[in-house]
Amino acid sequence: MTPSPSSTDWTAPFGDDLSDDLALALRLADAADRVSMERFDAPDLEIRTKADATHVTEADLATERAVRDLLSAERPGDGILGEEYGTSGDTRRQWIIDPIDGTANYLKGIPMWATLIALVIDGAPRVGVVSQPAISRRWWGATGSGAWTRTADGATRPIRTSDVTSLGDASISFQSIGQWDAAGRTDALLRLTRAVWRDRGYGDAWPYMLLAEGRLEFVAEFDVREYDIAAHVPIIIEAGGRFTDIDGGERLDARSSLATNGILHDSFLEMLRT
Repeated sequence: MTPSPSSTDWTAPFGDDLSDDLALALRLADAADRVSMERFDAPDLEIRTKADATHVTEADLATERAVRDLLSAERPGDGILGEEYGTSGDTRRQWIIDPIDGTANYLKGIPMWATLIALVIDGAPRVGVVSQPAISRRWWGATGSGAWTRTADGATRPIRTSDVTSLGDASISFQSIGQWDAAGRTDALLRLTRAVWRDRGYGDAWPYMLLAEGRLEFVAEFDVREYDIAAHVPIIIEAGGRFTDIDGGERLDARSSLATNGILHDSFLEMLRT
């Protein structure tokens, strides 16, 4: 069975026990961290340019191989979608991997990059882990199990989105202006920045996690792939937020993302549509 690209309701309860899958996802992140940190900021890091003009490093490839090897040993019946090695398997359960989200930062020695690991079941992201080893941070969530983070001092705590109710009090993050311009949404972005309290760009995965921790109220991107966003979905939803595409749909293949604290989601959607 080919995984469905969409789900009628990502927030719907899920009957299966996901504890073993979450434990595996955390072990996958451990394996990824070991590999990625070995070559981080290495002066002789091997870097290539892909056909789409983006960069790939030896660490991207090695990290995804490490995750795939562990999945092959522990979940041989599950499918895998990875940024660097594509799709394998044909099943309702699919692991989605971005070995290094933020390769441009990684190859420059900037610590704002992460490994993203998700388990999608019947098109709905159910388990997500975001690991940012260069700053000793990790976040995770699974449907029905809440959202959690491990801080740099090793402490683990639950996380929750903010209770901000006014656009004028909201702090937002977006990717580049060029990204919004290419999507024909520059006017909407300007309207948005004029309506909120504060706007900043914080990088790739990190702003989504800042939102899950209650530090931001809005994160949005264009030209994103499934592996860029799948891991964020269960973490943000379990933290109390909401995650859709820029038009309000629940599709991983929509090539856009909109994450909010939940309370302001409809207000942000309306502003982007106006």
